[in-house]
Amino acid sequence: MKAHRIALLAACAMAASLSLAQTPAKLKIGLMLPYTGTYAALGIAIENGFRLFVAEKDGKLAGREIEFVKVDDESDPSKATDNVNKLVKRDNVDVLVGSVHSGVAMAMAKVAKDTGTILIVPNAGADIVTGAMCAPNIFRSSFSNWQPAYAMGEVAAKKGARRAVTLTHKYAAGDESVKGFREAFEKGGGQIVKDLNLPFPGVEFQALLTEIAALKPDAVYVFFAGGAAVKFVKDYAAAGLKKSIPLYGAGFLTDGTLDAQGADADGLITALHYADSLGTPRDNAFRLAYAKTYKLQPDVYAVQGYDAAQMLGIGLTAAKGDITKKAEFTAALEKARIDSPRGSFMLSKAHNPVQDIYLRQVTGKENKVVNVAIKALADPARGCKM
Repeated sequence: MKAHRIALLAACAMAASLSLAQTPAKLKIGLMLPYTGTYAALGIAIENGFRLFVAEKDGKLAGREIEFVKVDDESDPSKATDNVNKLVKRDNVDVLVGSVHSGVAMAMAKVAKDTGTILIVPNAGADIVTGAMCAPNIFRSSFSNWQPAYAMGEVAAKKGARRAVTLTHKYAAGDESVKGFREAFEKGGGQIVKDLNLPFPGVEFQALLTEIAALKPDAVYVFFAGGAAVKFVKDYAAAGLKKSIPLYGAGFLTDGTLDAQGADADGLITALHYADSLGTPRDNAFRLAYAKTYKLQPDVYAVQGYDAAQMLGIGLTAAKGDITKKAEFTAALEKARIDSPRGSFMLSKAHNPVQDIYLRQVTGKENKVVNVAIKALADPARGCKM
């Protein structure tokens, strides 16, 4: 009898052991996003969007439960390499997701390329990430800095502007956005009379606004986001320039910022790959689910986080839950059509979205669609040799 009980206990222990062995380990996702500073609201929206998609899949992607390891990157490129190395080498994350600041994303892309870790960029538009730094394991669910800027340059030229001033923070995203605007604006017969900038994350705009007033251009193009976008729009209106010089921007100027900008944002025109009033069944369902879950209205950052999770799910399903099967993961994403709230899109050979860029105008608390500025715009991915 005793021997029988021992045998039964041993069998139960073996069955439990086999059951544990068959349960796949949790997939560790390193979220490297800004949770403090100018871009804090953007980081939170990206995480919210990502978690929403995972929740829709009952907390699993391709059968793998998800474990998040979070790092506040503070939008500080000088800390980025250490931060991402800790996630990869200390925390042993399977996937990297980040970031907002282009300088931080470039550091993440270098480490991802060196270690072979899957990286999905849910915001930072640094052209180089899907340009010269492109790699089979690096993907973007957002945009390149070139895309909305190029579309806005084309729009400004078509509206008859001939002399423009540009203004941005002096960093990679701002520089690249201005270049994209310049490329299309000059192609349409326009001329950039002056490029103005200030150090990131500075918001002392008064001297620059005085200079713009003196130059009297036909248009001003800016690239700002988060807290800086709020301050700039309010200062531009307070200086009386809104009434005399049309202000154009990449859509981040008015995305996620309208509550704080108030009436000063009314009528502003921007270009972006998302808008508040698309009205499609896919977008309506997403917006309702996001609002119910977070008691907030979603913005472009939430969409980009949501689609980053979608993309991870597509690749992981093709790899049957095994993140080490990178060839299968990559092949699936390269041929996938992502069913995004922004409208479906595919990835270019450099793994950047090929997507519609919408012309939007602020009406009340919404960035409403005026029309599609450019259909299925693909970033040129200059320097990519993948």
